[in-house]
Amino acid sequence: MIAYSYKAIDQEGAFTKGVVEAEDLSAAYEGLWLKGFSVLSVKKANPLFARLGKRLQARGVKRREVIELARNLSVMMRGGLPLLNSLDDIMMTAENKYLKKALGDMKAQVASGVSFSSAVEEHRDIFPDILIRLAGIGEETGTLEKSLSNAAEHLQKMEDLSQAIKRALIYPVLALVVTMGALIFWLVYVLPKIMSVIKDMGVELPFITRALLYLSELTQAYWYCLIILPPVVFLVIRLLKRKESTRYYLDALKLKLPVVKLVVYNKLLALFSEQSRILIVAGITVDRSLAIIADVIGNEVFKRAILAAKDSISFGSGISEALKEHRVFPMLVVRMVDIGETSGSLDEQFAFLSNYYIAKLDDISDKMGKLMEPLVILVVGVIFIFVILGLMLPIYELVSKFGKM
Repeated sequence: MIAYSYKAIDQEGAFTKGVVEAEDLSAAYEGLWLKGFSVLSVKKANPLFARLGKRLQARGVKRREVIELARNLSVMMRGGLPLLNSLDDIMMTAENKYLKKALGDMKAQVASGVSFSSAVEEHRDIFPDILIRLAGIGEETGTLEKSLSNAAEHLQKMEDLSQAIKRALIYPVLALVVTMGALIFWLVYVLPKIMSVIKDMGVELPFITRALLYLSELTQAYWYCLIILPPVVFLVIRLLKRKESTRYYLDALKLKLPVVKLVVYNKLLALFSEQSRILIVAGITVDRSLAIIADVIGNEVFKRAILAAKDSISFGSGISEALKEHRVFPMLVVRMVDIGETSGSLDEQFAFLSNYYIAKLDDISDKMGKLMEPLVILVVGVIFIFVILGLMLPIYELVSKFGKM
């Protein structure tokens, strides 16, 4: 697909511009015509700017706005309002310009005979994959309003999960940033002034003080490295994660680090359970559901375990038996899935697991401050003991020297 930038007049008579992807120039013109646009100009877009524009557009639409859209569409259609009218009403009241533009585009496509799921898929940079899949299943089964309601419920759970993770991480990150900021300020501005006075008095500096001075001089000389280092580390990690083997070891490390494991592991189990629930409710087979979940799980260790479980199920193994073979799935998940298989209530068991792990993650986020507090106090305590010793030892030498006079 090639990116083309266009300028056109939409169905409402308003000037609009944007980027469309098509196989060639004529296909781009045809696609814009099907949307009801009067095309003024179309030209090949710079790929870099096209990707950047899509990324900005995607970030400009929040998940809560997508949830509200899916929920409102479901309510309107359940009330008997046709899809086109529902899209028009929501578009007219939308405040987000990116979402408003996407809705206008979707409305034009649906009016020209394109299916709703295909119209949504055209804007997959804004709308998540699960919404596209559920919309397609809803159209096939004639239950689009129910599928949209399920999608809204699922996305709301994912939003709650995301907020729980943010709450869990805010205290340790804030504590680390404040502590490092205070230490750098002390090394750059405070320590040199104190040490210059002590050195002028001819006091022999002990090892700890000399080490602090060396660290202070290093910080002053290479302060810019402190600014450059975080983005460089982030970039290196991103590059390493492009290789599957490296990505696997990085993801495995996340599941072993003492505090990080609490958040990451429970988040992955909650995501696995919730994705399984919504896909099974939508009528997708278990093996197909596992293939979809493996693509979105975001952890290579879990992805390999899920794909291996999918293969076992394809060869006739039970779901619980397939999951039991992999240590990443705890016995609670295996037992609940086994009960679901036996009683035919697999969606209900996954719903229980999803709620359980989201609640557990919520509890961890509330307790994270207390869990991290001893570690933060220990680190800060060690730093300040080192600093105080570095200051007090030469002062003690200075007092002793004056005492002998």
